[in-house]
Amino acid sequence: MNPDIENYNSTQTDEEAAVCHTLYQLINKGLPEAESKIWHRHPVWFLDGNPIVGYSKLKGGIRLLFWSGRSFNEPNLQPEGTFKAAEARYTNAEQINQQDLKRWLEKARDIQWDYKNIVKRKGVLEPLRGL
Repeated sequence: MNPDIENYNSTQTDEEAAVCHTLYQLINKGLPEAESKIWHRHPVWFLDGNPIVGYSKLKGGIRLLFWSGRSFNEPNLQPEGTFKAAEARYTNAEQINQQDLKRWLEKARDIQWDYKNIVKRKGVLEPLRGL
């Protein structure tokens, strides 16, 4: 268990903490090889230094973000930002569809855009794998 992420989860309201705890367990199970840490004040999982998935508290609940999620072609993930990210939002843990999340995590491993080097490439996002 990552104590920094556990601390982040424990600072949320009861409902939000339940969502965070469930996401934490499922992400760790689905991406056991990933490095997890608090990055920009939020829990994020990385493969080879590339951010893959993370979650954060927003005003209306918890946002689950996949950095390459738009390339997954999943109807339950909504576009986020100007690059290739997509998200799902939850207000309680019962809303988390474990089969969807498992599939998204598999796609997150196989389909990646290179966010690790986006600054070096001056904002140009290059495909890394699966594209």
